[in-house]
Order: sequence, then C-alpha cells, then structure tokens
Amino acid sequence: MMDTAYISAFAALAGSLVGGLTSVTGSWLSQYAQLRARQQTDELNRREDLYKRFIDEASRWYADSLEHNEARVSNLIELYSLISMMRVLSSPRIVAQAERVVRVIVETYLAPNRTFRDVTEILDNDMDPLRDFSHTCREELRTNAAAAPLQQLALGPEQPARRASRSP
Repeated sequence: MMDTAYISAFAALAGSLVGGLTSVTGSWLSQYAQLRARQQTDELNRREDLYKRFIDEASRWYADSLEHNEARVSNLIELYSLISMMRVLSSPRIVAQAERVVRVIVETYLAPNRTFRDVTEILDNDMDPLRDFSHTCREELRTNAAAAPLQQLALGPEQPARRASRSP
C-alpha cells in the first residue's frame, strides 16, 4: 500500500517536472526567435544605412567630378572607407559595384569638365554610375529580408543562421 503512495507522488512530481521544462523550453525558444529576428533586422538596417551613406557620398563626388578636373585623393577617402565596411557586411557583388562607381568618379575627374548641356546628354544616355549599384543593393536587401524567416525555420534554435551575403 505504501508503494502506491510513492508511485502516485513520483508521478505527480514527474508530471510537474515535464510541465515546467515544457514551459521553460517554450519560453526560451520564443525569446531566441525574437532575438534572432531583431539581430537580422538590425543587420539589414546597418547595411541600408551603409549603402545610403555611400550613395550620398558618391553622388556628391560624382557631381564635383563633372565640374572640376582637380581632385584631391583625400576627398575619396570616405568612399574607400565605406567600401571597406561593405567588404565586411556585404556580398562581393556589392563591393565590385561600389568599386566600379569610384572608378567612374576618378575617370570623370580625369576627363574634361562638363557643361549643363553635357549633363542632359549623360542623363539621356543612361550614364548614371550609381544605377547598377543601387539595383544590386536593393536586390540583396530584399533577398536577405525574405530569406531570414525561412533560415530561422529551417535551422532551428540550435544552429544560428549564417549570413548569406558573406563569402567563405
């Protein structure tokens, strides 16, 4: 008779233990998923800000290169700094496009100054040096934003998602 009392008590304790572990595990998984989502959102926001800063800086120096033949190398340091940050956060395609933009700016400085009439010709001939860079950035940001929830579901909480944009 005493054995049944022990069995009942043990069953009650085991049930409580399983219920408690289930609750803790569910809470942990929920917190982990929220943390990963926040980290991925922060990473995308960091990239968006980096790309915006590069576009602003490159636009400013491209406009200057259309009007002037003389450029100081120190003027382009910020662009190279932004490209170096892209090497850490972005795909090689983004970096290659950014380097191409800087190359166009340097070549434009070496070319004769442009008049306003020349600028309209440039616009008519689709010679926007930032267009391909912008399209590539938008494509990568959309791809990464869409893939983030799928990676989370596929990998589960034990394996953190790898950044798709980094090269091995």
